[in-house]
Amino acid sequence: MSSWIELAVLFLILSNFALLGASRVTTLIQVAAGQGILLGLLPLLAHAKQGNLRLIAVALIAGLLKGVIFPVMLGRALREANIRREVEPFVGYSLSLILGVFALACSFWIASRLPATALFLSRKALPAAFSTILTGFFMIVARRKALTQVLGYLVLENGIYLFSISLGQKIPFAVELGVLLDVFVAVFVMGIAMFHINREFDHLDVGQLSALKD
Repeated sequence: MSSWIELAVLFLILSNFALLGASRVTTLIQVAAGQGILLGLLPLLAHAKQGNLRLIAVALIAGLLKGVIFPVMLGRALREANIRREVEPFVGYSLSLILGVFALACSFWIASRLPATALFLSRKALPAAFSTILTGFFMIVARRKALTQVLGYLVLENGIYLFSISLGQKIPFAVELGVLLDVFVAVFVMGIAMFHINREFDHLDVGQLSALKD
């Protein structure tokens, strides 16, 4: 079973590079959905023999929200806004990938400074978690489209969730669900905001909001 976990963690690391290098918003949503489904399955892969109801509940809720509900909501917003690509981001895609490699290297260094315990999901889980968190932050600040920034927020939470399940029982169940609820509320509110921005200005480029006058 550990080999499956290693492959899943490797996919999460590679998916971060896909998020940094892709310009099509549809692709970004699909990659984020894939991350969500995989994160929902990871606890079950790691502790399949325990039959822990708490673990199963968290996995199912996380997989449903991250892999189905959030991507469907964002896909609907994408169709309403008629957006295809993230054009002229604040940071170009080539430089984004280079910074992604640097962030991954820093993530491995940070993880190596932490004490290794049996509670860790795998040796690569913590670097993958830190890398995913940094990727989410980067998408929030380096992309122009509000929809892409919302995706960055989801990717950021994916990293936080991976960090929590990597530490096993150290993160309380209430905290895990609380983070998921915060993300759900944030996506809901930002979805409303994107709708009104697109209706008033016929675009979702947050860089254009600086042109607003009193």
